[in-house]
Amino acid sequence: MVPARNALLREALEWVGVLAVAAVVAFALNTFVVQAYEVPTGSMEDTIEIGDRLFGQKVTRLLGQPVSQGDIVVFSNPDGASDHDILVKRVIATGGQTVDLRQGAVYVDGERLDEPYVTGESWPLLQQAPGVAVSFPYTVPEGQIWVMGDNRENSADSRYFGAVDEDSVQAVVFLRYWPLDRLGVVE
Repeated sequence: MVPARNALLREALEWVGVLAVAAVVAFALNTFVVQAYEVPTGSMEDTIEIGDRLFGQKVTRLLGQPVSQGDIVVFSNPDGASDHDILVKRVIATGGQTVDLRQGAVYVDGERLDEPYVTGESWPLLQQAPGVAVSFPYTVPEGQIWVMGDNRENSADSRYFGAVDEDSVQAVVFLRYWPLDRLGVVE
C-alpha cells in the first residue's frame, strides 16, 4: 500500500511541476513575445471593430527596433482623463517627419498619404487635450510618433493629445483572433 501512495504522490508532484512550468512559459510569452488585447472603441473602424481581439507582438520593441509608418500599435494612453489605459492607433509619422492636414487628407513630408483603410476625412480637431497646442504643419519630435485612428471623424488621437513617446508603445498589432469570421492578419 505504501508504494501505491508514493506513486500517487509522485504523479501529483509531476503534475504540479508541469503546471508550474506552463505558468512560467505563459507569463514569459505574455511579457516578452505576444499579448492579447481587446479593442474598446470604434476609433479604428473599419479596420478594427469594437470588441475585436488582437495579438500584438512585443519582440521588435524589446529588441529596440523603431515602429514604422503604417504600423498599428498598442500604446499607453497619454490622456489621463480617459477611461481607457491603452489605445490602438496607426502610426502616421515618426520623429523628424512633418504632418499636415489639408482638404481632409494627411500629408507627411509634403506627400499625400494613400490611405484606403480610412473612414471619413482627416481634419484638425476643434478641441484638444488640456495643455496641448497642435497646429499644422507639425514636425514630430525625435523619439515620438504621430498616431491616428482609421475612423478619422471618431478618433481622439495625436490631433487631440499630440505626438506620443515611442517608448509608450507596448506592442505592434499583427493578428485578429476574434471574431472568428474576421480571423487574420491586421494591416
